Amino acid sequence: MRSDRVRKIIHVDMDCFFAAVEMRDHPQYRGRPLAVGGSEKQRGVISTCNYEARKFGVRSAMPTARALQLCPDLLVVRGRMEVYKQVSRQIRAIFERYTPLIEPLSLDEAYLDVTDASLCRGSATLIAQAIRQDIENELNLTASAGVAPIKFLAKVASDINKPNGQCVIPPERVQEVIDKLPLEKIPGVGKVSLEKLHQAGFYLCEDIKATDYLELLRRFGRQGESLWKRSHGIDEREVVTERERKSVGVERTFSQNIISFEECWQVIEDKLYPELEMRLTKVSPDKSIMKQGIKVKFADFQQTTIEHIHPQLELNDFRHLLSEVLKRQNGREIRLLGLSVMLKPEEHSQQLSFF
Repeated sequence: MRSDRVRKIIHVDMDCFFAAVEMRDHPQYRGRPLAVGGSEKQRGVISTCNYEARKFGVRSAMPTARALQLCPDLLVVRGRMEVYKQVSRQIRAIFERYTPLIEPLSLDEAYLDVTDASLCRGSATLIAQAIRQDIENELNLTASAGVAPIKFLAKVASDINKPNGQCVIPPERVQEVIDKLPLEKIPGVGKVSLEKLHQAGFYLCEDIKATDYLELLRRFGRQGESLWKRSHGIDEREVVTERERKSVGVERTFSQNIISFEECWQVIEDKLYPELEMRLTKVSPDKSIMKQGIKVKFADFQQTTIEHIHPQLELNDFRHLLSEVLKRQNGREIRLLGLSVMLKPEEHSQQLSFF
């Protein structure tokens, strides 16, 4: 982190991106509850939905069947990933007009470091406004933005005035804003973690800030350390322009649940493993890995994973992993099956090949 000056970080987040692209390209979808995702018959889930659908409680990652219960008039359309990727590239080109320091988080959001930017008089506020205006003028889509001196707070700020809004948190207000920030607003704090924090009496960042660091470390481990830093306005992470790929995975959600080992193994042998092998070959021709694992989601939507350390991708190792993971089945049917591998870090791989 540069200590000689205050950083200027922008987090740009497109508004209901997939759904917004569909409404742009299909005017008949506008003004009605819309979701992009799998159909009810195909056991799909919602990828994203527009704000009309959100009024009914529809959310991303929700099973389509549940979304239709909440909103019977919901229009569910199939996603067009190639279209979304193309639009994402157009958005990226707009970012590049203002700074080369861009860290994509997904197709529809990114961090930008504009500390050294010269356009818009070097004002992060004006740059964020200009980016949002360019996106709207050229792509007929809207984006929200957050501006702050540190990354996590820029991400928090981008959500404050959604949709099609902007929030700026200047350096002198950082600690004031953080103190009153609910812990669930901190990126990375999930439902399980939040419940544990609430049980311990922590609700706001100021609750964390007032607690001894070693006590937080003892009770919550690495997350306690991270929360302590965030609550004191410490986030030294740079905007990372290139990310090393850490894993490769494939999965299938079944149109009809399966239950037996034999059914699972047939899916693995005939479909999942060949696809995983093909994807791994593209990113690691020697198929060098650290771990391989299996993910299972049961009919009650409970999910479990199991993995083991292994240096090479091998089909028969998944047979043992499948046997182990199905010991947790307890008679439940299976709605999703997935395989994954963890890649060796590039530096580690280079050292191994050198020696």
